[in-house]
Amino acid sequence: MAPSVKELLRLAAAHERRTLSNMLEVLIEDYCQAKGLGVPAGPERIEKEMTSTPH
Repeated sequence: MAPSVKELLRLAAAHERRTLSNMLEVLIEDYCQAKGLGVPAGPERIEKEMTSTPH
């Protein structure tokens, strides 16, 4: 990763009060959602979504 891009990631993460890895995850998920890309739901993803959804 180019140092300038890594610094932009660090700035974005700090602005959102996220870790670098979490900010990268959010950016990738947002990009994929905007482009209509998705990964078929497997057991791990289904479990994560079930535990993060308010009941």
